[in-house]
Amino acid sequence: MRFYICLLSVLLSLSPLVFAQGKKPLDHDAYDLWNRTRASNISDNGQWAFLSVGPDEKDTELRIVSLADDRAYAIPRGETIRFTKDSRYIVTLIKAFKDSVKQAKRDKKKPEESPKDSIGIITLATGDIFKAARVKSFKLPKENGEWVAYLLEKEIAKRDSTANKRKKAKPPEPEEKGAQKSEQEKQEKTSKPEMKEGQKVKKKEEIKPSETQVKKEQKPSEKEEAKKEDPKDSKKKKRRKAEGTTLVLRNLQTSIETRYNHVISYAFTENGAYLIFAAANKDSTADGIYAIRTSTGDTTAILTGAGDYKKIISDESSRHLAFIANRDSFNAEQQEYALYHWRVGSSDKAKEIARSGTAGLPPNWWVSEYANLSFSKDGNRLFFGTAPRPKEEAEDDTPDDEKVAVDIWNWKDPYLQPMQLKDAKEERERTYRAVFHLKNGKIVQLATETIPNIRLGSEGNADVAVGTSMLPYRQLISWDSPAYYDSYLIDIQTGEATRVLTKTQARPILSPESKYIYWWDRVQKSWYVQNVKNLTRVNASKNIPHPVHNELHDWPYPPSAHGNAGWTKGDAEFLIYDRYDIWRTDPNGRKAPVNITEGIGRETETRFRYVNLDPEERARDPKADLLLSGFNLKTKAMGYYRDRLESTDKPAELIARDKRFSNLQKAKDADTILFRQSSFEEYPDLWTTDLDFQNARKISEINPQQKDYLWGTAELVEWVSLDGKPLQGILYKPENFDPAQKYPMLVYFYEKMSHQLHAHRSPRVSGGSINFSFYVSRGYLIFVPDIPYKVGFPGESAVNAVVSGVTHLINRGFVNPDRIGVQGHSWGGYQIAYMITRTSIFRAAEAGAPVSNMISAYGGIRWASGLSRMMQYEKTQSRIGGSLWEAPTRFIENSPIFWADKIQTPLLILHNDNDGAVPWYQGIELFVALRRLGKPAWLVNYNGEAHGIRKHHNRKDWS
Repeated sequence: MRFYICLLSVLLSLSPLVFAQGKKPLDHDAYDLWNRTRASNISDNGQWAFLSVGPDEKDTELRIVSLADDRAYAIPRGETIRFTKDSRYIVTLIKAFKDSVKQAKRDKKKPEESPKDSIGIITLATGDIFKAARVKSFKLPKENGEWVAYLLEKEIAKRDSTANKRKKAKPPEPEEKGAQKSEQEKQEKTSKPEMKEGQKVKKKEEIKPSETQVKKEQKPSEKEEAKKEDPKDSKKKKRRKAEGTTLVLRNLQTSIETRYNHVISYAFTENGAYLIFAAANKDSTADGIYAIRTSTGDTTAILTGAGDYKKIISDESSRHLAFIANRDSFNAEQQEYALYHWRVGSSDKAKEIARSGTAGLPPNWWVSEYANLSFSKDGNRLFFGTAPRPKEEAEDDTPDDEKVAVDIWNWKDPYLQPMQLKDAKEERERTYRAVFHLKNGKIVQLATETIPNIRLGSEGNADVAVGTSMLPYRQLISWDSPAYYDSYLIDIQTGEATRVLTKTQARPILSPESKYIYWWDRVQKSWYVQNVKNLTRVNASKNIPHPVHNELHDWPYPPSAHGNAGWTKGDAEFLIYDRYDIWRTDPNGRKAPVNITEGIGRETETRFRYVNLDPEERARDPKADLLLSGFNLKTKAMGYYRDRLESTDKPAELIARDKRFSNLQKAKDADTILFRQSSFEEYPDLWTTDLDFQNARKISEINPQQKDYLWGTAELVEWVSLDGKPLQGILYKPENFDPAQKYPMLVYFYEKMSHQLHAHRSPRVSGGSINFSFYVSRGYLIFVPDIPYKVGFPGESAVNAVVSGVTHLINRGFVNPDRIGVQGHSWGGYQIAYMITRTSIFRAAEAGAPVSNMISAYGGIRWASGLSRMMQYEKTQSRIGGSLWEAPTRFIENSPIFWADKIQTPLLILHNDNDGAVPWYQGIELFVALRRLGKPAWLVNYNGEAHGIRKHHNRKDWS
């Protein structure tokens, strides 16, 4: 292992480290100092923002910032963070210390004895924080800010055994109301974040365990119960999951809490009027699903009895509730689930609406336990999953050491055996969508074994859905890409299917009002729209005078589109992108397209794209302002613009800089925006502004320590390739760069990366590729060239682009031509392996997970997915463009293994033995060839690692 370190130290030892202004170069200790932003959001009223930050593999910190004044709070280890609907509180899980969790694993502690998370509820106005220990999860109503529910972890078993007689547990009942806490929670002190002085925190009130808690403690231990089990019942016992735990309902305004025992799962209705939970205990006396009216605490038993109750869901109006349960077959060998509906607030029990044999379900089909439930937006339809009822398996009494394990590969199989094995669980749990119409009680099966996939329209309100099937074309995915589909219009009222597309590399989408379906036709390079009623089909992009496909597409399959900006209200117009601008098109084909950005995009080489700031918006308002992003494809500058669909004015610039903007988030009820701004030198901290981007203000400083380190700059480089193409790339220069010096240079590439000119590169441990900021800080140049490809000649394309770019920089006088290294991973690793058979311009090379022999790789398997690799060479990234029998010489010409004797560059190979994308033997083939030829080569294999290094300690070792 130590020998490969010498390879890169040839370069490291000669890098000019300039200690400017007392700054120091980055070292490997810096990885543990650098924070990453894990999450951020803005409150609905626009008054508060939060962000969660922390280094890799370290504890995080939740930071809360007022956007109205200078208040700020910090909560150690806050994750899974939510604002309440009224913007008065933040609720977060406070994670257990990572070091403590790791230590518990090393000590082999039982799960219940390991450190657990807590809940933190922060009152934003004062900074007061309430905490409760050992919390699994929490939930908030979507449209109500008064309540929170949180589920506690299983209590630690009492070690002092005063075994009492077993008592029958009661069904879940609320305990006394009040600001109640368990004995365990009382041990965790109420604490507060780092806040201003003078802010007070309410004290907790101590309580005694409730009657139900006492009875629970008196029950025999699990081991004692296990002794009493009848072996014949072992299967039934396995079906029962862990016993439920305590659920706490807390009123955020009064701090009053009510507790419910034995809870497995729970959910609020969207308006927060009811808390619904499923309960279970080991003797099934508590099994059932219950509704709590939050305003009064009244409990309604919706359905009870031994069984599992799952998939609780309410509709948007909070009038309907649905779930599935196996209560009527819980003691049977084969568990069958039924679908139930309850009208929220009713005193009636939940009504069973579907099970095997119910009208509307196919014969011998049943309700699937694996499918999620959903209501249509208007609440009139309930969508659920069905599946063919499996045959009961006969018991196999064959001794384990005599059981046969065999796979049979059949040439007619739709999927290869490895893919079948990978997908076996998914296939066993496959479900088919059906609908229950609440108004007439009718069930309609929508998906079938012939048309397995259904996409609803208008959030379930539409009377039509789109069905797709790739079943006839499954074998083709082994050598062709993208996948082919047949597509259908499905009548929601009857289930009747009408085929509209056959063997297309697209799946149509319904317009917002479901008046049309639309799709991208790769062969015709056009957008098509079809009326769902009369089936009239229109080429919507036909009269746009510029290409709407990606002109730079250089893969062997037909090109993708530049995309679309959706539809205007009423499905009146379909908005299509060309490379630069946005066009209004008529879905009926009667009106000519209109360029709504007035051609300014093409004129200035700026790519305009619509920015949707409202997650619930489904269609564009033609009379409202549109926010557009603008990215200059020439300079890589970015900005935001305002425009209107029905205006002939040019897009109005709001902000434009040589920066990268990202993560725009608008407050739901205020004209306040959060965004991030970055460059190579500037971490993407949070900023806030208004809709005009005036008076933007930075509200975070995630990595202030960066000022203590040498950094660098990033600039755009342009040159002409060996085959005469104008190209762009990025050159990263060390801080205080001196053009009179000669610098060592590392070259890295992966397809085209110049659009990332203003991306920030924090120091991080490597999963396979070099960290730019680390090497630049230590005195290196880093060059990242774009590579355009010619189908059939991927290796040569890389040489033409990369070597010409390196030569261009050498000619500028500041690169040491004897100190140039190259590094890349996966597709980049392959190109490096090929490149060094054609040039000796590099002093050293590292290729991560490289394909070295396209012939042996062509017939291999991508073990992570089970897919054949043929598709990769014929149609996708490897870009050969034909089969091994159609273009055998291309496979040989592009394979480094056949030219290994020409390699003069010392080569370090990283290839791990559990690589599921590029077979490990590809790295071995190249290494063994170089070893046989007496060429300097090293192969590093992190045992058990995959295509990239995933384990943090291995990443750090590699870095």
